[in-house]
Amino acid sequence: MLRLMDANLDRLSEGLRVLEDVARFVLDDIHTTEKLKRMRHELTATDPVFQNRLLSARDSGGDVGREGGGITGTPRNHIIDLVAANAKRAQESLRVLEEFAKLPEMPAEVAERNFEHARFTLYEIEKLLTFRLARHEQREKVAGLYVIIDSQTLVGRDEIEITRQVIQGGASVVQLRDKHRDKRDLIAVADELKKICAGAGVPFLINDHVDVAVAIDADGVHVGQNDLPVSLAREMLALDKIIGCSARTVDLALRAEQDGADYIGVGAMYFSSTKTDAEVVGPGGLSEIKNAVSVPIVAIGGISEENISQVIEAGADSVAVIGAVLNSGDIMEATNKMAAKVAERGGK
Repeated sequence: MLRLMDANLDRLSEGLRVLEDVARFVLDDIHTTEKLKRMRHELTATDPVFQNRLLSARDSGGDVGREGGGITGTPRNHIIDLVAANAKRAQESLRVLEEFAKLPEMPAEVAERNFEHARFTLYEIEKLLTFRLARHEQREKVAGLYVIIDSQTLVGRDEIEITRQVIQGGASVVQLRDKHRDKRDLIAVADELKKICAGAGVPFLINDHVDVAVAIDADGVHVGQNDLPVSLAREMLALDKIIGCSARTVDLALRAEQDGADYIGVGAMYFSSTKTDAEVVGPGGLSEIKNAVSVPIVAIGGISEENISQVIEAGADSVAVIGAVLNSGDIMEATNKMAAKVAERGGK
């Protein structure tokens, strides 16, 4: 019995520690880190006398289950696989301890611990970490050239064909912006664009319409200061979806980050014919915001081949364009040139 407890307490501690370090060092999630740390200490800590009894009973060399017999666990091809494997390891140990704790010979030192509650808590933590890692991965893709498919700028041209062209030209992120179309029609178009982007491994976001993003399972949304608040959008979206938020000041950017924004859209960089009423904050304003937040910065507004280097040097992680690409006679070539400029100037 002591050998069984020793093995499962060790496995439990090891599995929890890996999950704790993922939450701490990969996701910077202090709440989940503390929760896992507290769980590890409460469930696996033993007083010195009992710990000596466990160590005395340990027989690693004579353990008949030491050789795996060629059986392998979950492949570690991705950090999400790592989370799955270690969550499983900890959950199985909790189940073993939970069942054996029912036996009268189980020492009170272990039997009194609520392994069942911990197991169900860990199921939720595994789900949380998995989705947050997926969201973290999507956030890292907010880089390079970010092309906004703006229906008003396209004036009737085919969004589907143009999305194919910008992706072939090197767009790293695609957003659909449509302020006027009927929601039913918008969903149909958005769903087609999402399929194209998914096939190319390019994140696809919806501007403003969180309900449309949910309906088609888009990779995320972008909202402005007068749209649905980031905190409410976060409640409506799955945990693996990203949210971008427009902010023209440091205070607005900090608030958006605190509410759960995954990136900040900063603009306008320059005067833009697409949005003539936008306040110009320029590269200087972008630098201030970049130094204040930890999430990626997407520059937008009046960006062209001639000034793109300025916004990248100011700290933009990604550059969003509309007219510079959509108003070109050759959209694929224009996208390719802009994407090359971003890469040349050191954008992600």
